[in-house]
Amino acid sequence: MADAKVIPFDDDRSRSGGAQRSARRRAAAGPAVGTAALSALPGQQDAVQAQEAVQGGEGAQAQEGARRGSWDRRIAGGLAFLRRRVTGEYEVDEFGYDKELTDQVLMSVLRPMYEKYFRVEVKGIENIPSDGGALIVANHSGTMPLDGLMLQVAVHDTHPADRHLRLLAADLVFMMPVVNELARKAGHTLACAEDAERLLRQGEVVGVMPEGFKGIGKPFGDRYKLQRFGRGGFVSTALRAGVPIVPCSIVGAEEIYPMIGNAKTLARVLGIPYFPITPTFPWLGPLGAVPLPTKWTIQFGEPISTDGYPVEAAEDPMLMFNLTDQVREQIQHTLYKLLVERRSVFF
Repeated sequence: MADAKVIPFDDDRSRSGGAQRSARRRAAAGPAVGTAALSALPGQQDAVQAQEAVQGGEGAQAQEGARRGSWDRRIAGGLAFLRRRVTGEYEVDEFGYDKELTDQVLMSVLRPMYEKYFRVEVKGIENIPSDGGALIVANHSGTMPLDGLMLQVAVHDTHPADRHLRLLAADLVFMMPVVNELARKAGHTLACAEDAERLLRQGEVVGVMPEGFKGIGKPFGDRYKLQRFGRGGFVSTALRAGVPIVPCSIVGAEEIYPMIGNAKTLARVLGIPYFPITPTFPWLGPLGAVPLPTKWTIQFGEPISTDGYPVEAAEDPMLMFNLTDQVREQIQHTLYKLLVERRSVFF
C-alpha cells in the first residue's frame, strides 16, 4: 500500500489552488453571489445599499436630464418655427403648399384622430412608388370629406420614403374663407387636369376621388357601392404624365355620419350639394357633428402601369373607358373583401 502524501494546511499550493477555485466559483455564480456574500459580512450591508442608492440616483438624474433636454429641444424648435412664420422665412410652392406648416402643425392636429379615434390600419403602402409621380384613386364617402384627410395622414406617416399626398379638391373647398387657406397650405389643389398633370410631372403623389359629391353624399343604404367615376379624366391625366395609377379602398368612413335623409330644399338655399340628416344631426345640434368612432382600413392596391402606352393613347376614349372600369372594379372588389374580413364597424 502506497504511503499517503500529507499536504500541510499552510502550504502555498493549497492556498493558491483554493483561491483559484473560489474565484472560478464567484465568476460562474455571477455578480449577485458576490453582492450577497458582501452583504452577509458584518459592516458590508450598509456599503452595498449606499452604492445601489448612488447608482439609482445617477440613473434617475440621467433620465431627468434626458427629459429636460427633450423639452428644451421641443421649445427651441417651436420658437424657431414661430420666428420663421413671423419673419416669412419659409417656402410655399406655386400651388400654395406649405410643407413646414403641414408637417409640424396640420399633421399633428389630424394625427390623434387618425391614430386614436379612427385607429386607421394601412395595408399595401409599398404599392406607392418611392420616387416619381403616382396617381392614387380612392373611393369617397362619409358625408364629410374626412376620408381625404385620413388618406393624406396615412401616406405621410407610413410611407418609408416620407412621401406627401397632394389631394385634388372640388371647387366648393376653395370657396370657403378659412377652409380655402388651410387646404392650399396642406397641398390640396383644384381638381382640374392641368394642375394634376403639372404635379405628376414634378414627381408628386396626387390623390383623386372620382366619385365626388355623388360618393360623399350618397345615402347610408348605398354604402360601399361605388358611384360613377365620371368620364375617365383621371386616366387621361395619368396617361399623359406617364405615371402609375394606384387604386385605394377605404373602409370605415361610410359609417361616421350615417346619412338617412337629405334636405334638398335647404341645400339649395345654402348653395351646397346636399344637406345631410343623420341619427344625430341636426337633432343634437353641434354635438351631432361629432363623427362616430369607427375602425378604418385603408388598402393600396397593385399599381396599374401607364408608361407603356403611346402618347396619343390619352385621346382614345375606349382605352380610357377600359382603364377607368379596371380601376373601379379593383377598388370595389377590395372594398367587399375588407368588409368580409372586418370583425365589427367599431373594432
